[in-house]
Amino acid sequence: MKLKATVSAIALGLGLAMGGGSAMAEGELHLFNWGNYTAPDLIEAFEKAHGVEVTIDDYDSNEAMLAKVKVGSSGYDVTVPSDYMVKIMIEEGLLLQSNPHEMENFQHIGDAFRSPYWDPKREYSVPWLWGTTGISVNTNFYDVGGAPNDRWSWSIVMDPPEELRGKINMVSEMNDVIAAGLFYLGKDQCNDNRDDLRELNDLLQSAKEHWRTIEYGIIEKLTSLDVYASHNWNGASMRARLQIPEIVYVYPKEGLVGWADNVVILADAPNVENARLFLNFIMAPENAAMMSNFARYANSVDGSEQHMEAAMSDAPEVNAPNGTPTPTFIPPCPREVTELYTKIWNNLLK
Repeated sequence: MKLKATVSAIALGLGLAMGGGSAMAEGELHLFNWGNYTAPDLIEAFEKAHGVEVTIDDYDSNEAMLAKVKVGSSGYDVTVPSDYMVKIMIEEGLLLQSNPHEMENFQHIGDAFRSPYWDPKREYSVPWLWGTTGISVNTNFYDVGGAPNDRWSWSIVMDPPEELRGKINMVSEMNDVIAAGLFYLGKDQCNDNRDDLRELNDLLQSAKEHWRTIEYGIIEKLTSLDVYASHNWNGASMRARLQIPEIVYVYPKEGLVGWADNVVILADAPNVENARLFLNFIMAPENAAMMSNFARYANSVDGSEQHMEAAMSDAPEVNAPNGTPTPTFIPPCPREVTELYTKIWNNLLK
């Protein structure tokens, strides 16, 4: 199966279970990951292969994760930052240079993700999953059509139709919300133009009147009908659709964010060798497929498509329909821009 949306043809998939290096280890591994994002069968397979007990804590945004690990002595070994956050953590000296490019299973990583902007030599990070941030809409309440059209717009959440007002959720990730507003306004990303940012702030404050929540648990909110639409990540949208078939994932015509999550070892990790085993483990094709089959996002490991669940092969959330915009991967903004964004975000959360 090939992905048509983002970077040139990335295969999803599975292959060898443990790859090389299946020697038994001892002790623990402490994983800090996004909530509802870690495949239980992946963890069970890793524990069985290496004799390591895994504990998992979760977070709901890159910024929440960063704040916790920056304090130091968090007790976590590995965490799963998005692309721009990997670059920030490298620059702040928070990551161990674990040299994944030298690990046995690195041979399975697809070309598009071997030398990304956030870690050009893959000295610090291993690919986890990647995707886009768009909008999920329950078409029982508002019909957006089944293919790209004029209704596929950020207006669904920024200037919503009457049918959706008061029934909208936004993700709890600052950069995704800011990016959505800038796309809708037709403004540049990483924008420090004060007039543009005042317009952005006014837009978000106005839109907020029609939002019900700004929360992470989007699948549950959609499937319980607490909301009828949500700013959302594509895999989460697919998981919701598998419960309510009328949920459509919208790729807004004005543009949308592409992102890639990565596994990294913290500089003060207490269980470094077990963390290295985990990084190598998830680059084996069949193990990467467990991740995709659970969370419903693409991975960057060649060969995994042989074992991917059939539902992934034609999922519109993973294989973007023709006519949708190419997602934008946004590097970290300059510090002064981030500070301005943070003021807008904190104002929005009041």
